[in-house]
Order: sequence, then structure tokens, then C-alpha cells
Amino acid sequence: MISAYAFCNDDLDLGGLGDLFAEAVFTLDGARATGRSEVEALAGVMIPKGEDGSAATSHEITNLIVEVDEEAGTAMARSYWTLYHSVSGTPRLAILAGRYADSFERRTGKWLFTRRDATSRWKAQT
Repeated sequence: MISAYAFCNDDLDLGGLGDLFAEAVFTLDGARATGRSEVEALAGVMIPKGEDGSAATSHEITNLIVEVDEEAGTAMARSYWTLYHSVSGTPRLAILAGRYADSFERRTGKWLFTRRDATSRWKAQT
């Protein structure tokens, strides 16, 4: 699910992002979205796009720590992320980096995001 977020984001798959966070709260540096429609709307304005409207980012997620409580059916994860601007014909450049703090819950045998708090720790100087 953590990697699925990066792929959906970088493929401009707003519906996929909505599916991942359909029953979750997503925050990024003070911006907050709850549930499918709010997450899709927030992603639509926040995800950088190329001049032709195509995807212009790629994510790297590193230093992943996952703690699972099988009995309670919950899990927490922490990781670092780096966002790269990647337009065809130009070098891939890091433009933003930070941390994710994720919460999950298992419902009817399936794991779901319940919360993602994303915080930026570094932004490229332009």
C-alpha cells in the first residue's frame, strides 16, 4: 500500500489514490483531506504536472519501518520520502523530501489506510 501510493501519485491515478484513502485521513503540511473525494481533489491540485499535463514526478520511499499488531488488526509505519521532478529530456531533480507516518487497520481480512501524515523536511531552492 505504501508503494501503491507512490505509483498512483506518479501515474496521476487520482482514482487509485481515492481508493487507497477511501476511509482515511490524509495530511500534508497542514492540508487535510478525508475520504475518497477529498483525497482525489487535493491530489488533483497538489501533484506537479508537466507542460503537457502528464506526470512529472517520481517518488522514492526509504527507511521503511512497519509495526504490526496482528491481534488488534492494526499497523503503523514510518518512512522517508523524496519527490523528484522528472520531465522527459531533463535530469531527474529532487524537489521535496520528508517523512510519512501511516496507520492501517485490517477490516474483513483486508488492510486499509486509516491515516497518512506527510510532512516536508526539505524543499529545493528555486
